[in-house]
Amino acid sequence: MSLSTTSLITYLGNSTEEEAIFQNGQAREADYPNTATKLDGDWQHYPPSSPEISYKGRWDSQYISWWSAPGLKFGFEADNVACTFGGHTSAGVLVAYRLDGQDWMLTNVTANSTHLLIMPRTPGWNLTTSSTRTLELHVTNWALGVQLAQVHLSGGPARLVRIPDYSRRMQFIGDSLTAGYAATFEGISTYAWGLGYGFGDTEFSITAFPGICVTDRPCHGNSRGQSFQWSKTVDTSQRAIDMYGDSPPDWDFGLRPPPDITVINIGTNDNATDINVSSDQFYNAYVSLIQQVHTTWPKSHIIVQSLWKGWARTNSTWTEQSGFYYEIQDVVKHFNGGRLNKKGGEGFVYYFNTTGIMQHNDYSPANHPTDVGHVKVASHLMEYIACF
Repeated sequence: MSLSTTSLITYLGNSTEEEAIFQNGQAREADYPNTATKLDGDWQHYPPSSPEISYKGRWDSQYISWWSAPGLKFGFEADNVACTFGGHTSAGVLVAYRLDGQDWMLTNVTANSTHLLIMPRTPGWNLTTSSTRTLELHVTNWALGVQLAQVHLSGGPARLVRIPDYSRRMQFIGDSLTAGYAATFEGISTYAWGLGYGFGDTEFSITAFPGICVTDRPCHGNSRGQSFQWSKTVDTSQRAIDMYGDSPPDWDFGLRPPPDITVINIGTNDNATDINVSSDQFYNAYVSLIQQVHTTWPKSHIIVQSLWKGWARTNSTWTEQSGFYYEIQDVVKHFNGGRLNKKGGEGFVYYFNTTGIMQHNDYSPANHPTDVGHVKVASHLMEYIACF
């Protein structure tokens, strides 16, 4: 969706310590624990290439994270865990991390700094006698990222342990609605995050960025569209341009097993009046994207969502808005012999109609879903996918 609404709020992605983050009209507390530390004593040090570290989402060859909610996970046998973040880490990026399956904790990290994340005082430390614990960490800000430089362990054997990935996998492709623009904690407040973790035992990746079109053209600050960019390691952010210019590296799809489910929500930006994408241009770009996805992952079920475009007044009530309503259905029909394969059947492309899932108050003043709106979409999608 267009970023012309940024004047209405200050979003986490570009916020600084001096800026307020507004939630329900009030400044939200953003004073997270300071985990920065200086290492002393006896520590074991592990490089980012350690095979025990499992990366989630897209990371480049320099161990720099991209797109929305990328993360990492590893097991450890130690009392203390710290991570050093390299020079390409965004200043003050907010990360969510947790011990085992405990509640998520938040902290701001920055370039060339070391952060003590786990210690015996960490909540939940004494709730199990298992010698192997896990640390999971995700970037919350869609426009920012981290570079992992080292993992440090102390106490006990002080060794990393490989935690097997879950067998079920999901992929999300989209724009701001999937990346988490204007959601409380951006990437980790989205329907995609809620769906991935709501299913449980699921690996997932969110290849989404605000303002991007499916049509390969300049669009609300993005130089390329998803029909091109989805297959790249990096997103369309300024930091990606600064590092890679107009030659972003291809993503190595062999690094991860193929997803069982691919969920796509794209086209709201193409439908903006200032972009002026025709129905034919949109249709052709969307068909191209799905063809690429199917060629890459031939066994993945592809779910295409109808667009959410907020609400408008109609006399004395609010009316839900959509965009490219029939064009998206035509895209699905293209792959299903002229039929709209809503669920089941022999096709591999499925149409998910989002109409009626959210109400007017499920959209924020920034014209994007609230956290509750994201929960509603995730819940309905979960029921839809569970029937496959």
